[in-house]
Amino acid sequence: MAAAKSVTACILIIGDEVLSGRTQDANLKYLAGNLSAIGIRVAEARVIADDEATIMGALNQCRAAHDYVFTTGGIGPTHDDITSASVAKAFGVELVRHPDALALLMRHYRPGDVNEARLKMADVPDGASLIANPVSSAPGFRMGNVFVLAGVPEIMRAMFDGIKHQLAGGPPIRSQSLVAYAPEGAVALPFGELQKQYPDLDMGSYPFQRLGQTGVSLVVRGTDAGRLAEAMEKLKAIVRGLGVEAEDGDGDVAGKEGSKP
Repeated sequence: MAAAKSVTACILIIGDEVLSGRTQDANLKYLAGNLSAIGIRVAEARVIADDEATIMGALNQCRAAHDYVFTTGGIGPTHDDITSASVAKAFGVELVRHPDALALLMRHYRPGDVNEARLKMADVPDGASLIANPVSSAPGFRMGNVFVLAGVPEIMRAMFDGIKHQLAGGPPIRSQSLVAYAPEGAVALPFGELQKQYPDLDMGSYPFQRLGQTGVSLVVRGTDAGRLAEAMEKLKAIVRGLGVEAEDGDGDVAGKEGSKP
């Protein structure tokens, strides 16, 4: 039986404030985790500037390369919120004032608070479908395989939760990890050999220093629960053979006997 096709996504985090370090992105973790749960693998993520040519170039590259693209940021009322206009140009369509989006904004704001800057949030590429914003009314939108979401984390999460049922993923992506209390280099070679045995799984190592201890978290991801369990058993055997203490995600000791110092 042929393996199920991998469904991939790219996340474009748009905003000079993220690139400058003034704002810390909080959206990638949420999107990647929720996409993985429905079988969509985030294969790429980029942080890009509020620049029309940059947004257009990244968007056109990523929508051609991946099943889905999710953008965050740049759809507010200020002069540097240019995501909507840039998406329209990338698709070669006009930017239009969507009547349903306009109605939402007119209901949300008091008459005296409606101005052209706020009405700008009703402008979307011609042919786009709206993404509801239950937090502050100003909608996001979908254009083809591109989902344009707000940058404010609370609003982005609400928007994504409203559209995730529209996404067609593959089998859920499962993950297991083993924490080995040894330098990364001590396990690197046998871990690399294990990866060669299981090319259908993704394996990564992430070193850390905690409370004076050096260690590495060895993570294995995949969609086949049986293959994942088999690979993890082999990984635990490798670590035991090296005489390295380790524990898995639920705290069971998987390496040599004895308690951690």
